[in-house]
Amino acid sequence: MIAQELNIVEVLGTAQDIADMIMASEEMKEYLEAKKALAQDQEAQNKMAGFQRLKEDYEEVQRFGKYHPDYDRVNRQVREMRRELKSIATIEAFKKAESILDDLLYHVCRTIADGVSEAIKVPSDNPLYNLGGGGCSTGGCGTGGACGCG
Repeated sequence: MIAQELNIVEVLGTAQDIADMIMASEEMKEYLEAKKALAQDQEAQNKMAGFQRLKEDYEEVQRFGKYHPDYDRVNRQVREMRRELKSIATIEAFKKAESILDDLLYHVCRTIADGVSEAIKVPSDNPLYNLGGGGCSTGGCGTGGACGCG
């Protein structure tokens, strides 16, 4: 029991060391700089707040689909607002830095998971990382496909 507790303490200590390394990484520094720049960009903040309000309208319209009287107008406004948001440099810089940091975190988690078992799933916002197959929700077991749970 004591040996197991020491082992867990060592694992958690190593995990904290990895977290500290990530916090000191160039990817994290760039992410924090981009986040700060975005927070200080009043135009971006105003556009994002407007998009949040528009998103509420969009969700209401989606409940009824194309039969809602404002369906076309709201969908057009959402597309226009997305284009406007993509044209703001601080938003794009933040999204890029966030994606790079997410990629780093995914690869760290994937390395740890693979060291334990290749069947362990690691979530990612990048759909390309989720193509490889693996656990039960990837088309195996209950779906009639080959199981990757080995």
